Amino acid sequence: MKNNTALINLLFPTQGASTYIKNILLILFGTILLAISSKIQVPFWPVPMTMQTFIVFLIGMTYGWRLSFFTLLAYLVEGALGLPVFAKGGGLMYLAGPTAGYLYGMLGAATLMGFLSEKGYSQSYFKCFITLILGSIVIFAFGVGYLGSIIGYDKALSAGLMPFVPSEFFKIALALVLIPSFTKFLNK
Repeated sequence: MKNNTALINLLFPTQGASTYIKNILLILFGTILLAISSKIQVPFWPVPMTMQTFIVFLIGMTYGWRLSFFTLLAYLVEGALGLPVFAKGGGLMYLAGPTAGYLYGMLGAATLMGFLSEKGYSQSYFKCFITLILGSIVIFAFGVGYLGSIIGYDKALSAGLMPFVPSEFFKIALALVLIPSFTKFLNK
């Protein structure tokens, strides 16, 4: 895979007007996946997990930075308009509530991961691992930072980070198995 090529373009190569249609469909597909993943809770210790950050990992590592950015932005706009795409609904108040930082962090993380994936970081297990860790750091830095401004940083760390570390490593491991393997398969 050459630099500046998103994985999705290897899977669905297009040119001209069909690229715009493809991108619109991918954005819609991505927002649907994000909405579904926010609603499904998987039993996990110490707290149940959703697969939402896993979907953010997949979008960021396959779509490239522009399409990742617009997919997550569209997701936030859908929620702001009141569509029930977030874990417990939607609306403007959701984007200012205690979990808003995580949502904004997902936008930043997907964009960063998309940028790095276009630079070839989806091809190598080590580089993919670093990218996924950076994505998680961005999500939790925004999330815990904003939550801490509301409830205090000690409480935000103990309630908004520590219980999610085990499930986050599980999602990173799952993405790490899939993304470079899929990239290598497409490059054959």
